[in-house]
This record gives sequence, C-alpha cells and structure tokens, in this order.
Amino acid sequence: MNIIETHELTKRYRGVTALSECTLQIPGGQLVALVGPNGAGKSTLLNLIVGLATPSSGDVTVLGGLRAGSQAALDGVAFVAQDTPLYRNLSAQDMIHLTRNLNQGFDETYASRRLRDLDIAPGRQTGKLSGGQRAQLALTLALARRPRLLVLDEPTAALDPLARHDFMATVMTAMADDGVSVLLSSHVLAELERVTDRLVLISHGQVRIDGAVDDLLGSHRLLTGPTAHTPGPGWQTIQAAGAGAQQHVLARTIHGAPPATADFESRPVTLEELAMAYLREGSQAPQSSVMESIR
Repeated sequence: MNIIETHELTKRYRGVTALSECTLQIPGGQLVALVGPNGAGKSTLLNLIVGLATPSSGDVTVLGGLRAGSQAALDGVAFVAQDTPLYRNLSAQDMIHLTRNLNQGFDETYASRRLRDLDIAPGRQTGKLSGGQRAQLALTLALARRPRLLVLDEPTAALDPLARHDFMATVMTAMADDGVSVLLSSHVLAELERVTDRLVLISHGQVRIDGAVDDLLGSHRLLTGPTAHTPGPGWQTIQAAGAGAQQHVLARTIHGAPPATADFESRPVTLEELAMAYLREGSQAPQSSVMESIR
C-alpha cells in the first residue's frame, strides 16, 4: 500500500508556482526524508499532503487512496510543524486536554505517561519549556492521536544535537512499535542517513530525486582522477569539481556498466554528498534529464 501518492501535483500562489507537476508513490512503513533548499517547495508539498492547502491542479491521496484533507485522512495523519506550535501560556497537561477535545481519537494515557518519561512537569507552562521539551511535547501530542502517517516539517531545526537524537529516537520507536510511516523534511542529512529508507529531493518546485536510499547510494560513486579524463562509458557525471590536474566527480553508473576507467579512484558516497551534488547540478540541468536518469 502506498501511504502517499501524488499525480502531477501543482500549487500556485498568486501566479507563482511553488510546486510543479509532482508525481510520487511512497510505500508505507518507511521513513522518507524530504530535502531541498529553502523555498524549494517542501513545506508546500507537506501542506498539501496533510490537507492544509488544496492543489491548483493534480491530485494527492494518503493512507492507501484517501483524499488528502478528508475527514477519513485527517483521522490517520498527524503533523508537527517546524515551530512546534503550542499555546505558550497553557501547561503541558492543558495541551493534552485541548488536543484530546479536538480529536476523535486520542490516547491520553499514552500522552501523560510520555510526559512522565520525559520528566516534563504537567503543570509547567509550555513557554517555559526548553526547545527540546517543546519539540517532544508536540511530538507526543501527534503520536497520541495514533496516526498511520506522521508528517514532520523540520521539527528539529532549532534543537541541539542531543535533543535531535532524542527526538528521532522517539520517532523510530513509534515506527517499530506502532507501524507509523514517517515523512520528514530536514536539512540535517548527515544524521538522517542511518535511519532514512527513501530520499525525495525537491528543487525549484520540482522533484529531482525519488528513490530508496540503498539503491541511490549503490548506483553512485565519488571518483577522483585526471581533469582531462572522463570516467568512461556507462557513467553519468552529476557534478565535477577540481583544481589543477585532479578532479572529483560524483557520478551515477548505468545498470550493468563496467567500472570507471583505471585513471580514477572510486569510493562510496554519503547521502549528504549525493543530495548536495544533485542540488548543485539542478541549477544547470533541465529537470527532465535528471529525472530520466534516476528512474
């Protein structure tokens, strides 16, 4: 079952195209990293998926075919925004009661237990909590709804490394224990590589990469060799940079292609290196050529 499907999904704001003809099929049970520069269209896509915005054209469904934003979809989708919106003058326990009253399904016992486990005093005002505690409270409120899909819009952007680690540990536990699927927008690729199943990269409102992380990393290499040479037939150069006689080439091998020529040394790429190469390449190459090379 696909937890998210979009078909030629487009969103325009006052004549400006924020997202253009986005087509995705994302299976359930995965943690999907959504990456791209600021203004790329990530938040627009997330808002369309959770029903906070309506498409200008195209369509989006969630949870195996439910229309995004429909009541049936809303019951199974939880969303945590970047600024972890909480009423700062309310206590943590007040936020639990408020969220319970606004949702048909809410596990108050789970939420209260998590507050105790996190050592968050129920009567403490949310405005007086640390950034990590506020993020954990927002995540607790989302998970207590027992969603099938959890959508996270850069929720750890303002957190220190320890708080980010604790936040992601909670997300991974929810996936393992409850089968929650996760779509996570983030800039912290180095920390996501060990937990991400799938990468969706957006630039200039268009999808540039959509694939399983293992497949993407397995089909790309970082090559070092003479500036005047090329890696050889069957290799597509995504990005090349160098100084003097040496160049560094991030390249994709076509299935079944021979190894790069002997002039080049080869090593695996990291998820961050791969994403950065496509983001830089995206400012120079047409969208169609990139997507045809990935699919």
